[in-house]
Amino acid sequence: MSIAPASLLLQAAQAAAGGQQYPAACLYLVATPIGNLADISLRAIQVLSLVDAVACEDTRVTGGLLRHLGLHKPLLSLHQHNEHEAAAGLVARLQAGERIAYVSDAGTPAVSDPGAALVAAVQAAGLRCLPLPGASSATTLMSVAGDAQASGFRFVGFLPPKGQERRRRLQALVGADHSQVLFEAPHRIADLLALLAELAPQQRVTLGRELTKQFETVHTAFAAELPAWLAADAQRERGEFVLVLHAAEAAEAGEDELPALARRALELLSAELPLKQAVALAAEISGAPRNQLYDLGLAMKKAREA
Repeated sequence: MSIAPASLLLQAAQAAAGGQQYPAACLYLVATPIGNLADISLRAIQVLSLVDAVACEDTRVTGGLLRHLGLHKPLLSLHQHNEHEAAAGLVARLQAGERIAYVSDAGTPAVSDPGAALVAAVQAAGLRCLPLPGASSATTLMSVAGDAQASGFRFVGFLPPKGQERRRRLQALVGADHSQVLFEAPHRIADLLALLAELAPQQRVTLGRELTKQFETVHTAFAAELPAWLAADAQRERGEFVLVLHAAEAAEAGEDELPALARRALELLSAELPLKQAVALAAEISGAPRNQLYDLGLAMKKAREA
């Protein structure tokens, strides 16, 4: 008689990770697949088989994952609307010596998903949090973005959904010398690409849609080209989206390309404060690079003194 796939997974997990230490009174932050169930790690399976309960963002989603693995565990709901209240109950269970896993719907917990407040509460209680690395849509897309000139990357996540705050936040990202990872919902992707085309037409963008799934798409182009690319096929607006805004070319990253917000903030602040302090505050407000702001501040100072 053949062995069920779930049983084979559990056997493989036990063989690969069964000899490791799994302390009690510990919260396990477990990364789960972002679309392809084969991406779950054997260590994650082993931990999910050992814990006393699994706290999760959506019990329906996590219930399906556990059934796929042949596991049956009590599920505890912890999401963005109840995280602080639910965290108190989980801390009490950990203090009683239980092992508890926390998973989000997909990917690594507490990265644009609930989990950070839970971790803070557990740590404040003097208890241990143990991370199990795994799938992350941010690093998945970064690995195929090919932004070789970037000096590192910044995780931005979701922008404000609409209005001037959305435009202001995006404008502050333009012209940076590092890659920047953004998330967006399907019903707002067209608006985001239109804004990118307006504010950063000559910066390259890598767009990832439905990463690791059957209809995965990875497309890199100048921002100015993306609205037309999206409109060319209605299917391209469906699914989960991750974007990498590439670092600006050296010629783009000069003084003239600083966002209007950064220039205006520096202009007002430098009129009242020492240059170094004005630059620090303008950088904090706008997100623009300090070295560019300092160079611009020197130019403004010379112009005022001329």
